[in-house]
Amino acid sequence: MTPDVTTRRTALLAGAGSVAALATGCGSDGGQDAGATDSPPASAPASATTTNIPSAAASGPASASAGEVLARTSDIPVGGGTVFPEAKVVVTQPTSGTFKAFSAICTHQGCTVNKVADGTIDCPCHGSRFRVADGSVAQGPAPRPLPEEPITVSGDTITLA
Repeated sequence: MTPDVTTRRTALLAGAGSVAALATGCGSDGGQDAGATDSPPASAPASATTTNIPSAAASGPASASAGEVLARTSDIPVGGGTVFPEAKVVVTQPTSGTFKAFSAICTHQGCTVNKVADGTIDCPCHGSRFRVADGSVAQGPAPRPLPEEPITVSGDTITLA
């Protein structure tokens, strides 16, 4: 083999490795969703079961941790829920007075879910949907349910346990 052939082959293999690394990087961004916004498009209709991602001022601390208040019970609609992206938690109220919390990180490729609508917690990256009652997969490609997160409901406040 001549040095020119080796150089070309080495360059091609290095280029293929770079393409593979870039393709892998596109599949998961470490839980961050570059396409998500804090509010729906202006044309998106509001409904009783849809709750947009709240701003930090409206929902409590910018970065919630154990023991910090996430929301008031009145902020979580019956049959719906609210996503708290800073805390990586989604809180739902499947039936009146019953509150559940799940990880806001999709089990498919780690994107952050961005809304709760029509009885499901929705991931914007690949269309996975999870049921508000138990976090189970309602529509794939997610392979597993959202893990439950511990919360405490005391009076009218919901805190991350």
